[in-house]
Amino acid sequence: MEGAEFMTVVLDVRDVHLRRGERRILTGISFAVERGELVALMGPSGSGKTTVLRAIAALERFEAGHISLEGLVMSGPAALAGDTLREWRSRMGLVFQFHHLFEHLTVLDNVALAPVHVHRVGRAQAQERARDLLRSLGVEHRARALPRELSGGEAQRVAIARALALDPPLLMMDEPTASLDPERRGDLGRLLRELSGRGHAILVSTHDEVFAREFATGTIRLRDGTAA
Repeated sequence: MEGAEFMTVVLDVRDVHLRRGERRILTGISFAVERGELVALMGPSGSGKTTVLRAIAALERFEAGHISLEGLVMSGPAALAGDTLREWRSRMGLVFQFHHLFEHLTVLDNVALAPVHVHRVGRAQAQERARDLLRSLGVEHRARALPRELSGGEAQRVAIARALALDPPLLMMDEPTASLDPERRGDLGRLLRELSGRGHAILVSTHDEVFAREFATGTIRLRDGTAA
């Protein structure tokens, strides 16, 4: 497998259960993602793919099991808070399906925001890091643009840059190919493989079989709330 020189477990999800009211969404899901891997989390709509990402991101509580992120452990149903929550979220980046860039901020400020407010990095240093990320993703020329001025592909790359601003070991994406044509899907796949080759662990929720087949190094299939 490509990136094997990086192979250490970054994310370990063990026997996680989550329900909403009486409905069981996750019923003991377990899997791991290692550094250098690009893993596709697959299943039909409503199978719980986005819920898994939200639980890992500490955006949704789970009732049992635990999630380990580079040695830091979150156990259900306890919630992380304060410095522990900030440390947890600094170890992962999440790109939502609809990007959720801050509309009132420029591209550069969107990417520089987290280092300034989470790690208290100086604004000039954060912007220099942001420019480096935008350059590496091919969108530095849009640094002064507002999100509404971006194409869909540009917005996606900016969202990835923002997720990588704290240099997290884990990058997660929710249905990133949902609105992409085949050419842009290929561009995204090659970009994510490049990022995994640099040592990131990447978890992508998707129903796109072609994308998973062409670019993922591993696949997890959700069925009845667990990994099949």
